[in-house]
Amino acid sequence: MNLIERRKRLLGRHVTTFYDDPFAPVRGQGVWLYDAEGRPFLDCYNNVPHVGHCHPKVVEAIARQAATLNVHTRYVHDGVVEYGERLTGKFSHGLDSMIMVNSGSEANDVALRMAQAVTGKTGIIGTDNTYHGNTAAVSQLNATKVPVGGYGDHVRKVTSPDSLRPVGGNREGQAEAFCAEIETAIAELEATGHGVCALIICPYFANEGFPTLERGFLDRAIAAVRKAGGLIIADEVQPGFGRLGSHWWGHDRLGFAPDIVTLGKPMANGHPVAAVVTRAEVLEAFQDVFKYFNTFGGNPVSAAAAMTTLEVIEDEGLVENAHDVGAYALDQLQGLTGKYDVIADVRGAGLFFGVELMQDGQPASDLALRMVNEMRQRGVLLSTVGRFDNALKIRPPCVFSRENVDLLVSVMDDAFAAVLK
Repeated sequence: MNLIERRKRLLGRHVTTFYDDPFAPVRGQGVWLYDAEGRPFLDCYNNVPHVGHCHPKVVEAIARQAATLNVHTRYVHDGVVEYGERLTGKFSHGLDSMIMVNSGSEANDVALRMAQAVTGKTGIIGTDNTYHGNTAAVSQLNATKVPVGGYGDHVRKVTSPDSLRPVGGNREGQAEAFCAEIETAIAELEATGHGVCALIICPYFANEGFPTLERGFLDRAIAAVRKAGGLIIADEVQPGFGRLGSHWWGHDRLGFAPDIVTLGKPMANGHPVAAVVTRAEVLEAFQDVFKYFNTFGGNPVSAAAAMTTLEVIEDEGLVENAHDVGAYALDQLQGLTGKYDVIADVRGAGLFFGVELMQDGQPASDLALRMVNEMRQRGVLLSTVGRFDNALKIRPPCVFSRENVDLLVSVMDDAFAAVLK
């Protein structure tokens, strides 16, 4: 029995893998993953190793702290406090308090309970093509699998913004049309007695296909939610920590002030740690209503990994690198649009960008999947995203270079030629 068969038997036959020929890396370094034969693969997808696979400073920090002390979070440890102070110093809007947890799913679950504690209401608004995690609470918001028993009556989903199929039918009126759907959701939640505790969104609308949106796009929608007494939760698990190049956080790039921010995947370069950042009064309201503690969230090893990751981002200028290399990547990918008419749009920000594919006026989902598998065979790893999975999603570690972009674009050019012949 080979590894794939053993995995299916143990973990279930529906356990997720990428690619028709599943990839089994055995080693990582920087932007590269290596298989058992030593073949290198350019990683254009993983946002978890934010500062590069197996960054030596992060590895050393984890090993050093694990060899010194790791304890239950009800003990007091200066590393946790020092990291929290350093992290919250990266935020404005009065977001100066936090809880550390283990995953983005858990962070979003806690954020929803914070909103309930502050407002005394239970209604939640999200978009109809999103993903916020795996807990029972946040799975109510996910688009791909309907929860057993259906979505709860306390949840309303609004149409996610889109670059090629905008809400309301045109880009100019999309913000207003999006707000109109929010207002309808608010009215429905109030009529059913739930009220509105929160609007939860990724400020880059990453799983929705990262549409191109103007700064201030959410202003009217946010004002409507706040008028109804609800809070704004920004899920920064994908766009946070400078990935978008222009700002540390996606909400600052889009120009709004959230009440709660959730963090996860890239926070400690692969070590399982996440956080909820908020204002002191929101945190206190949550703690008054819920008896909450977390055994592992914010343990000394997690704090050391997270602190070192933050320091590497600063010391190596990775926010600036994301801005420079991301702009270069968009320019180079634009050069393919004249060669392949299936490319309907090239868009993105920083080191989070992609290519949307259309054929005969329809989303080219099958073509996108063929491209992903073709590129995997040619040594470049990426994925698909969007309502129809017809956009190539490129989200590499933030140490990605212009030379890496050149290789990505060259391989993509060859892959398009191969799958379209």
